[in-house]
Amino acid sequence: MNSEIRPMLLMLVSTFSLSVTGLLAKWLTHSFDPAWLCFFRLLFPAILAFWLMMITQWSQPNKQAWSGLLVRGFCITACQLCFLASIKHLSLVEAVVLFGTSPLFVPILERIFFKTPIKRLIIINLGITFTGLLFIAGNLEQMKFGGSLLLGLAGGIFNAGSQVAMYRSSKSNLTPLGVSAWSFIIASLFLVPLLMFLPITTAVEWHTLTGWQHPLLLLLLFMAVCTVNTQVFRAKAYQLAESGSQLAPIIFTNLIFSAIWQFMFFNHPMPWNKMVGIGLIILATILNTFVPIWLRKKRALSNNN
Repeated sequence: MNSEIRPMLLMLVSTFSLSVTGLLAKWLTHSFDPAWLCFFRLLFPAILAFWLMMITQWSQPNKQAWSGLLVRGFCITACQLCFLASIKHLSLVEAVVLFGTSPLFVPILERIFFKTPIKRLIIINLGITFTGLLFIAGNLEQMKFGGSLLLGLAGGIFNAGSQVAMYRSSKSNLTPLGVSAWSFIIASLFLVPLLMFLPITTAVEWHTLTGWQHPLLLLLLFMAVCTVNTQVFRAKAYQLAESGSQLAPIIFTNLIFSAIWQFMFFNHPMPWNKMVGIGLIILATILNTFVPIWLRKKRALSNNN
């Protein structure tokens, strides 16, 4: 297979798995409390990742890796809780778009924790994003703290924190699979104190899930497989790619897949203001991804000349 096409196909499989995970999460929020669903969403992939490490290459964190893993575990827990709480009330596309704003907030967090400068483009893109939020909300009165929109946006912010912490973890002694396995198990443990005070499901009883052939349990297991697929195929794609810009366009196919799932399985009305708002947020994310690539190429050409 062509060396240029292979990483793009691997990234396409990764985004497809990610979109299926969102679809399954949308379905399962009607049967589980968001906290319990988040716990299963993290625990099952962790078990699968540990099993894969046992049969391939075991990876255990050293003392320096634990701080990054703890921070990433907390951020994963928070972002998944926000995402699952918001997707229960938002459309699938709305939730996915808000969660996908995380690249916009990575420079903000790097500025807070590492004192790196913030480029003017980030400020512009954040302005476009919040304008899109206003369009989706319809009016300012609906933009209440704790609302579904703000929870979805908070998921993107905490996901950005997870990415910043993942960069630190990637510099440790852990393999990519090891980083995912230890991060997921730590994230699931953060939820244990909260779960002690919550019922396990909202629509089914716990004893009905003990059978291996119960549909909900099969969906949870399938979501775990999709989660690990997303991580493994993405890591392999970046490993084979010549540069991150080669894969940047493929990342946005997650939105296309999610729109297809929404059209096929859900009857969510999309009035003009929501479509405009979603379009503005997607525009901000695209500008954040491609403008720096274009500027680097422009500088390279000018230097060569």
